Amino acid sequence: MATPLEKWVEEQADLTKPKKIHWCDGSEEEARKLIETGIKEENIEGTPVFKELNQNTWPLSYYHKSHPTDVARTEHLTFICHNENDTIGPTNNWMHPDEAKEKMKNLFNGCMKGRTMYVLPYMMGHPDSPYAKACVQITDISYVAVSMRIMTRMSKKVIEKIGNLNNFVKGLHSVGDFNPERRFIMHFPEENLVQSIGSGYGGNALLGKKCFSLRIASWLGLKEGWLAEHMALIGVETPEGKIYYIAAAFPSACGKTNFAMLESTLPGYKVWTLGDDIVWLNIGSDGRLWAMNPETGFFGVAPGTSLKTNPNMMKTLKNTKFYPVLYTNTALNLDTNEPWWEGLDGDIPENLIDWQGKKWERGSENKAAHPNSRFTVSIYNCPTLSEEYDNPNGVPISAIILGSKRTKLLPLIVEAFNWEHGVFCGARSGSETTAAAAHSVGVIRRDPMAMLPFCGYNMGDYFKHWIEIGKKLTKQPKIFTANWFRTDENGKFLWPGFGDNIRVLKWIIDRIENKVDAKETPIGLIPEYNQFDLNGINLSKEKWEKLFNIDKEEWKTEVLEVQKFFNQFGNHLPVELTNYLEKLKTQL
Repeated sequence: MATPLEKWVEEQADLTKPKKIHWCDGSEEEARKLIETGIKEENIEGTPVFKELNQNTWPLSYYHKSHPTDVARTEHLTFICHNENDTIGPTNNWMHPDEAKEKMKNLFNGCMKGRTMYVLPYMMGHPDSPYAKACVQITDISYVAVSMRIMTRMSKKVIEKIGNLNNFVKGLHSVGDFNPERRFIMHFPEENLVQSIGSGYGGNALLGKKCFSLRIASWLGLKEGWLAEHMALIGVETPEGKIYYIAAAFPSACGKTNFAMLESTLPGYKVWTLGDDIVWLNIGSDGRLWAMNPETGFFGVAPGTSLKTNPNMMKTLKNTKFYPVLYTNTALNLDTNEPWWEGLDGDIPENLIDWQGKKWERGSENKAAHPNSRFTVSIYNCPTLSEEYDNPNGVPISAIILGSKRTKLLPLIVEAFNWEHGVFCGARSGSETTAAAAHSVGVIRRDPMAMLPFCGYNMGDYFKHWIEIGKKLTKQPKIFTANWFRTDENGKFLWPGFGDNIRVLKWIIDRIENKVDAKETPIGLIPEYNQFDLNGINLSKEKWEKLFNIDKEEWKTEVLEVQKFFNQFGNHLPVELTNYLEKLKTQL
């Protein structure tokens, strides 16, 4: 008798009509065969799905060029399908589940004709973890199958774990014909189901990533009493050997991966990597907040990644532990058959083709690599991987950093007065937009906890959930806001960033240990100049004052913008946030 999983796969096969079905086992041998298939297999534009790169200089590495219309998350085509529009709130796109199902049924009908259907059984989280979730995704392109093997714990053991149960997370994906008019990503939180068609891009096609681990999981967290967050996860080791675990939310392309793999410039301090993108936060039996990264890989932005900005990522990309490493939409050096992107170490190659396969001329206004070009690589290749990464219970959190990208307004680091004030600071945060989503670059948009595109329900209720989680904790982590991107009047960054961000982490730890004082301001607690480790960097008192300047007129404008943002949530907005906004308004 067929299991619920087998029945579901049969139903999807009847709908999509593939040439054949392949159940993946997650082995390296299978991954190699999938790569070989992809090298021979042509995508819709007639180019191979995979191209082998120079194996001497970029071992185990392969190149993938996506459809030119398919280079970022398509938020305007991403829907959350609850029965009631009010459940998803004003920051999400809503479609009734019945309408969405009918629309997707028509689009999926026969979409896999002549193709292989890949069935991908995978775990989000360590299989032995009480917090892990069993999932199955269906796809019709080897690029997604290989990428999901890198990014998740894919194994046929997951099929055994699911057994005769029907409580696994389902994902149906097809690249379809890549037509943007026929591209949709539909989430059905009540059914633990995601359907995606028309895109092969990571956030739209690797359904274990943003779709399940954030949008569906955030809804599960609301129901089950935990948080699914768009955060990096690190351990900071002090010279005394004590490790503090910190979760940090930063909007896409704002340095989250660099932060997760930070190479300390302070003697005796080390940073251990546990993840760069997604964190699940649970209340432990000891009343503390515990965190785990449900993924197993990095889907990182290539431009700007170098030995200077992120030496540990460059080592990760060249490591040969886990097969393979994928590069998507970078430029290619034709002389050496190597990937290239803006910001990579060394001279600009003479003979480059850009991410669309066209000859690239030096000095061209167009970028050779797409600004959102990516690499996909296993976390097990990372030289700074924490020994606690595979701990089924996760790690205890001492601090949470809520980051923003603002060239003005926000100080380098601010400590919230308490947990509820920290939720307010996160709820009001805004960032200058990036190339990771399909919208204008450099516009300020509100992005609470960097979750605006990923929260699977009404964000007003999301803020309430954060407050309720805080009430249940016997020891609340300290919450901070951070902004590495403040500039002077000439547009130059005031803070050196990268490895020197360890100085901010040191101050955070000193605050946790009550070793240093802080100065109270209307927006929170900021460091004192003489109690912040600036040894070895040239940061004058004048620059320091600019880094931490709180311009009351700018903040009055900010308060009006925040008020406008909060108003859209109506009675879903917690009264605690309204009270903090009024208090800030009064103090300004």
